[in-house]
Amino acid sequence: MFRIGIGYDVHRFSEDRELILGGVKIDYKRGLAGHSDADVLIHAINDAILGACCLGDIGMHFPDTDNAYKNISSLILLEKVIRMMKECGYSMVNCDNILILERPKIAPYIQKIREKLFKILDTDISAVSVKATTTEGLGFCGREEGIAAQSVVLLEKVRKI
Repeated sequence: MFRIGIGYDVHRFSEDRELILGGVKIDYKRGLAGHSDADVLIHAINDAILGACCLGDIGMHFPDTDNAYKNISSLILLEKVIRMMKECGYSMVNCDNILILERPKIAPYIQKIREKLFKILDTDISAVSVKATTTEGLGFCGREEGIAAQSVVLLEKVRKI
């Protein structure tokens, strides 16, 4: 049996933070605002996995009202979500992701992000796609107010629970 999950997240820019995307520090003048490290890509992946497992969303599991998650690396949250996925009896088939932003240009970072993700997702690097697009100057991403990310995952049942 297979399950598909879709995740979407948005964070606005912040002047006083580092920019972390897919667990990788991106050289840029601004970061993203958020309770954790505000890694918009990891948040979208987490929601996609949780959705495919019918486990709600990251806000249910890692609420921004809980100081335990203040400034936490989203990679740690992803590791927890992967454990939940495995406890439900699923494994990752593939993970397709898109970042929506005008700047910074992330082409130089895509391979490093993929390498970071495939290990945590416990799959082959060929099963992890990361790409980016702009909005041609339209909307909040086009005005460079923030970054959005979408993720689609395909999970396969590997054992009965």
